Amino acid sequence: MVKHMIVWKFKDEITDKPARASQIKTALEGLVGKIEGLKEMHILTEKLPSSSGDIMMDSLFESAEALQVYQKHPLHVEIADGLVRPCMQARLSLDYEI
Repeated sequence: MVKHMIVWKFKDEITDKPARASQIKTALEGLVGKIEGLKEMHILTEKLPSSSGDIMMDSLFESAEALQVYQKHPLHVEIADGLVRPCMQARLSLDYEI
């Protein structure tokens, strides 16, 4: 199993951050069951004031190969290119085996 975690930071000019975060959460969590090998997807949008990021993705995949399939899958690419990337200024990721 592989954990794939991402922390995103919104661009400063994004004024509707809570609404955008909700859209991203719904879209990404909705991929479970639609992409083979994606076991779990949790998008965390409620943060403490001490946080330096705005949204965190915590996902679980069957294998490193399943993660690679997800990253190129058209459903994921549509969300990433249409909802996520246009409103983010920074992205950090960490992948690890469990």
